[in-house]
Amino acid sequence: MLFAPAARAEVEQFPSGFRTRTVAANGTQIHVRVGGQGPAVILIHGFGDTGDMWVKLGADLARDHTVVVPDLRGMGLSGKPDNGYDKWTQAADMRAVLQSLGIEKAAVVGHDIGTMVAYAYAARYRDLTEKLVVMDAPVPGVPPWDEVVRSPQLWHFDLGGPDMERLVKGRERIYLDRFWDDFAGTPSKVTEATRRHYAELYARPGAMHAAFAQFRSIRTDAEDNKKAIATKLTMPVLAVGGEKSFGATEAVVMRNAATDVTEVVIPGAGHWLMEEDPAATIKAVRQFLDGKK
Repeated sequence: MLFAPAARAEVEQFPSGFRTRTVAANGTQIHVRVGGQGPAVILIHGFGDTGDMWVKLGADLARDHTVVVPDLRGMGLSGKPDNGYDKWTQAADMRAVLQSLGIEKAAVVGHDIGTMVAYAYAARYRDLTEKLVVMDAPVPGVPPWDEVVRSPQLWHFDLGGPDMERLVKGRERIYLDRFWDDFAGTPSKVTEATRRHYAELYARPGAMHAAFAQFRSIRTDAEDNKKAIATKLTMPVLAVGGEKSFGATEAVVMRNAATDVTEVVIPGAGHWLMEEDPAATIKAVRQFLDGKK
């Protein structure tokens, strides 16, 4: 499909130099935004967001990078297949996106579920991953996973099924507010416009079914990753946590999976780093990608 200008309402938009396209990838359709020139970086969103979360970081990096911003399968404007929500399969989705753009090697950045996909990508395509950035989320199966997953805040990992979908249908905003409020350091920084925007996207047919599937696949992800960590990642890794959320634990996790880990904690921030403190988050990612620790 030919590139076309991105169209979004209410929330901040990607710069005009970004274009969107739909990529046939691994049995589904992935919605992608692309902008800038230079070394490639792919930005992978998580739950409660779509690729739209990366507007500010994407605009900054596009000054000297080719920036690729997909919506994960089942989320945003991407296709919503019945299966394939394990993170190793979604890593293959990301590889197909990059190949469609003629990109061989890239830095990989992920937040939330995007962190899980980003790790799977780096583990599956080690020679093609130049640097890895993970933000404020555990990686299933990677210690201290067994302790982290016992947190009562993570009850949503096992939620799903037809009855849960019926309960949430038409109440997507209520369900999403739980994440934006409970996991934020300052909930008001997730603005009303942002909440409306994502609630509308998650209310689309099949979207919540896919969102539940992202979490319900985590047990499979844990088994995949227990095998992967037998050989640690060797590319440079940046582990970013919000002080009021995952904090320094992000780096603890990654040191069990990689040999070269830089730790950054964003003061005062909760889970929603790009909404709560975009300036500090962008600075951390930019310095890391530029080789400045």
